Amino acid sequence: MVETLNIEINKVAESRLSQVDFNNIQFGKIYSDHMFRADYDQGEWKRPKIEPYGYLPISPANQTLHYGVSIFEGMKAYKHQDGSVALFRPLENQKRLNRSAERLCMPDLPEDIFMEGLTRLMQLDKNWVPNLPDTALYIRPFMFSSEEYVGIKISEQFTFLIITSPVGAYYTNPLKVKIEMEFARAVKGGTGYAKAAGNYAGALYPSKLAQQQGYQQLIWTDGQEHKYIEEAGTMNLFFVINDTLVTPELTDTFLPGITRDSIIKLSKHLGFKIEERKITVEEVVDALKSKTMTEAFGVGTAATLTSISHIGYKGTDYEMPNSAGGYFSSQLQNNLEDIKTGKIVDPFGWIHKIT
Repeated sequence: MVETLNIEINKVAESRLSQVDFNNIQFGKIYSDHMFRADYDQGEWKRPKIEPYGYLPISPANQTLHYGVSIFEGMKAYKHQDGSVALFRPLENQKRLNRSAERLCMPDLPEDIFMEGLTRLMQLDKNWVPNLPDTALYIRPFMFSSEEYVGIKISEQFTFLIITSPVGAYYTNPLKVKIEMEFARAVKGGTGYAKAAGNYAGALYPSKLAQQQGYQQLIWTDGQEHKYIEEAGTMNLFFVINDTLVTPELTDTFLPGITRDSIIKLSKHLGFKIEERKITVEEVVDALKSKTMTEAFGVGTAATLTSISHIGYKGTDYEMPNSAGGYFSSQLQNNLEDIKTGKIVDPFGWIHKIT
């Protein structure tokens, strides 16, 4: 546990808020005034504090720089009509962070440090939460090894930080995607289910090749046979096949998305027929050819719900009938966003108000 939850607060001398054009905010380009930090050393979390957002001094021998000992989360805060600020399922992020931490031999981050640090940071920077359509405050909690040692071993020193960034839409148009049949993102027994930094670094090269071919994202398949559909680069996947919403069942090779879980629960609440199961590449291609697949979309914290316009497979691009969003995706997106922004009653207890 932390020595004390008396969080030291060092405010900025002058806010940069007036410099921000909230009508034109690019995703991940602007950062709020403050960040939360806690350090782990000698078996305990110490020195929780909020300080001005800024650069970190770091040793050239830092273990993270050499061995990728780093995990992160992604979440959002929303401005409600009454002016309050609300977080969406923050405890699920805290739990997933700790599952990632366990896989990379990092210390468990207690719920009270995560939630109190996040709450105090939101209270301080609440005016950074935009209230325009399709905007939110993106929140990035992350943990990395801060130990100075060039050698492979389990680290003993870590830093946990939370930074925030006002954002607009991550994707502004439906996506053209490609089913990846050569490269693999993860393999069984690996770190695919963890939100580990290295997972994303390893995906950059095949993603670059796909972008050169005109695709915005890859649909990753299993690393052993390339037989089963897994996830997209920044999203979990859903398909509407024969009027049934279908999504790949979870394995240890791809991320258990919080938005994915929310979409599944919301679909059942709305009375949609939904299946979590193995989905083969062959099934997806056959459904595209026969036009029994009427919608495809990806979901995630950054992407929210993004429609897929085309799916490429072995040189052929198949256009979705409802490329701009069909009945399932529009109903789910509208209901989810209305819950997040407080426009309708939250029937699931997902919203955490900042008081």
